[in-house]
Amino acid sequence: MTDIEFWLLIIGIFILILISAFFSSSETALTAVSDARMHQISKKGDKRASLVKDLRAKRDLLISAILIGNNAVNVLASALATSIAITILGEGGVAFAAVIMTLILVVFAEVLPKSYAFKNADKFSLIVARPIKIIVKILRPISKIIELTVSFFFKEKKESSTNREEELRGLIKLHSAGGDNSDRERGAMLSSVLDLRVITVEEIMKHRSDVVMIDYNTDYSSIIAKVQDSSFTRHPVFSGRVDNIVGVMHVKDILKKINKNDFQNNNIDFGNMISPVYFVPETTSLYDQLQAFRKRREHFAVVVDEYGDFRGIITLEDILEEIVGEIDDEYDNTLPGLTSQKDGSWIVKGDITIRDLNRTFDIDLPDEEASTIAGLVMYESRSIPSPGQEFRFHKLRIRILNKEQNKITSLRLWFDNKHLDK
Repeated sequence: MTDIEFWLLIIGIFILILISAFFSSSETALTAVSDARMHQISKKGDKRASLVKDLRAKRDLLISAILIGNNAVNVLASALATSIAITILGEGGVAFAAVIMTLILVVFAEVLPKSYAFKNADKFSLIVARPIKIIVKILRPISKIIELTVSFFFKEKKESSTNREEELRGLIKLHSAGGDNSDRERGAMLSSVLDLRVITVEEIMKHRSDVVMIDYNTDYSSIIAKVQDSSFTRHPVFSGRVDNIVGVMHVKDILKKINKNDFQNNNIDFGNMISPVYFVPETTSLYDQLQAFRKRREHFAVVVDEYGDFRGIITLEDILEEIVGEIDDEYDNTLPGLTSQKDGSWIVKGDITIRDLNRTFDIDLPDEEASTIAGLVMYESRSIPSPGQEFRFHKLRIRILNKEQNKITSLRLWFDNKHLDK
């Protein structure tokens, strides 16, 4: 072997190692790149980002082409190195070439380029997108054969929406767990958005017992007095029995249509102030209800059960509060239905929802069998408890304070041992 041939082989091996590093770094960058980031860049008109999206959309062909190219150059580089080693060292050069090339390829063609590509995935993927696209096209026939061979042995299963949702929930928790309060709040909001499909209207509605209603047959002075005492702007109107909802009365409609002469002459027709009622089943998911509110341009709906009986009301604000937390106005009380005690316990209204308790105290009470704390007590105790009775479950100590007929109206809660009475 002449000196020229020797140095040509060395140069060839060096070039092949660079090509191998290119394939390795491209593989890492194109698999680690952020889809969301590429989507945003492509929307700004960068064609390279669109190429990255296309390559990732056909990931099997991409990986096959890169592996084919990478293995081809690695084998060729090893063969050239072995040829040089045999010429110089004889038969013993085979082992020497294998050891040296393994070290060189691992360090300079794998670890270093992949480490750099991983740390700069978004930037580097844009650089290599065009050449990799050309290579994928050239090696497409071989890649398809490999893809068909692999699919023959392994049947591909489509990823279910449940798995994707679990992955997304995991990412949200991962990114919010180690952050500050604002990160945790954003994480909670994103998790709440995912929950909209599994939470039903029944779980967050205002129960019928807490709804301020208007009797259609009541005299106008009583109606005005009830509206003035209420902090709500919309009120269901019933005729005869409470389940017979005939419409919804909005305070602004009363203000628009009532004038001074009407009051003086007792000449008020409340029938003209009633809007049509919008009924929704209690099993409707919050996501579907939010979409329905948007399409109908409604903010208020009456909730009914499977028999058509009145169960409560749901508003757009209720759904938004599930996402962003409590939205207080000048008529809202801080922690409505909750009163803190000096010993660390809390007086709680029976109809406060479990979701509100979980959110307020950062606990994890189950809400599958009951939507309110009173309902949870009745479910766990398998009874209708009397005032003075105490229970312990789900790391809670609960004492029943008041009950009206079969309805628990108030309870006292301790959340851990440090709050127990001495």
